[in-house]
Amino acid sequence: MNILVIGASRGIGLEFVRQYRVAGDRVVATARDDAGLQRLAALGAKPLRLDVADAASASGLAWPIDGERFDVVVVNAGVYGPETRGLDTPTQLDFDHVMHTNVLGPMRVLPQVVDALAPGARVAVLSSQMGSIGLRAGTSGWLYRASKAAVNSVMKDVSLTLAGRAVVASLHPGWVRTEMGGGGADIDAETSVAGMRGVIAGLAPADNGGYFNYDGRQLPW
Repeated sequence: MNILVIGASRGIGLEFVRQYRVAGDRVVATARDDAGLQRLAALGAKPLRLDVADAASASGLAWPIDGERFDVVVVNAGVYGPETRGLDTPTQLDFDHVMHTNVLGPMRVLPQVVDALAPGARVAVLSSQMGSIGLRAGTSGWLYRASKAAVNSVMKDVSLTLAGRAVVASLHPGWVRTEMGGGGADIDAETSVAGMRGVIAGLAPADNGGYFNYDGRQLPW
């Protein structure tokens, strides 16, 4: 298969690259800095420099993937932002950083990859259970929660636009032991990504626009 991973310099994104390469797939993957690009190259992926929070960088993605036909696209780039409790108003800087990366980033890059999708492609947008309103039982990190609720909306619009051409879904990776998730999280990146790869492989046309846990369980909006 031909795979594109957006946001793969470390953590979950890098693990996607590693697992797809182990499976023998061809992988194109993006990172923001030289160290990330070197890690991707070491795994045998084709590295591309991309910063989804930068308009010029994102708008330039279409050129290096021109002529590609990706069977799977994973949009992983994201940040958590400030650790807040309750109604702690975020600063303008924090708000812009989180929303530009987590929401505007996918809105910038997803239109760039449409022409590079193979027929029947699967597009996975990494969201979070924290973006679910139906499951909401706490207010910690409310800026991150708002951004993931918004990216679910972005995913839904993409799924409607690409219906019949691709299957598009939001995925919750679980609480993962990464730089973002911390050392006390529930699962490691290998377990999370193995589960999500299974979900992606199993996506059928009826799943288009769905919201799924890494173990395949459907999540409420």
